[in-house]
Amino acid sequence: MFDSIGRWWRKNAPTRESLEEVRWLRPFAHRVLEPALWRFTRRSVPRGVALGLIVGIFLMIPGLQIIGAALLALPCRANVPIAVAMTFLSNPATTPFILYLSIIVGNRFIHSAVDVGTVMTMINQGATLAEWAAWLASAAAPALVVGLFVISVITAVVGYLLSGCIWRAWVSHKWNLRERHRAERAGEERG
Repeated sequence: MFDSIGRWWRKNAPTRESLEEVRWLRPFAHRVLEPALWRFTRRSVPRGVALGLIVGIFLMIPGLQIIGAALLALPCRANVPIAVAMTFLSNPATTPFILYLSIIVGNRFIHSAVDVGTVMTMINQGATLAEWAAWLASAAAPALVVGLFVISVITAVVGYLLSGCIWRAWVSHKWNLRERHRAERAGEERG
C-alpha cells in the first residue's frame, strides 16, 4: 500500500523544477525554491510535519492550507513538500470529526455550552455558507477557534516527536543494514 502511495506521490507531487516555471511565483522563487527547503533532513522533516498539522487543522479552508503551510515553511526552515502534504490530513472525511472534537475541547477550555449536535446537523444537511457564518457569529466561534488551536498544537507536537522518532529508527535501520553488508563482504573476502 505504501509503495503505491509513494509512487503516486513521486508522479504527481510538484517538483522544484515545475514550480520554477510558475509565472506568479517568479518574484520570490529564489526564497521558495531554496534547495534546503526541499531536502529531507532530520530537522526539516519534523518541522514540516508539525507546521503542516498546525496549518492544516487550524486553518480549515482548503487551498489556503497549502499556501499557508508553504509560506510558513520558509521562515521555519521546514520541508515544504512535507508541510504541504500534512495539510491533507484535514480533508472532507476528517473535517466533521475535527470540528466535533474542536467544539468539545473548546467548550471545556472556555467553559461554554455550544451544542455539538448543531454542527453535525449542519454537516449532514449541507448547510450553506450563510448558515455557517450565522452559526459562527453566535457563541460557537470562540469554542471552535480555541478547540481548533488546542487540537492543532497537540497534533503538531505529537507529529513532530513521532516523525523525529521514525526518522531516527529509519536511519538506524539503514546503518544496521550497511554494517551487515560490510560484515558479509568481509566474511566472503576471508573465506
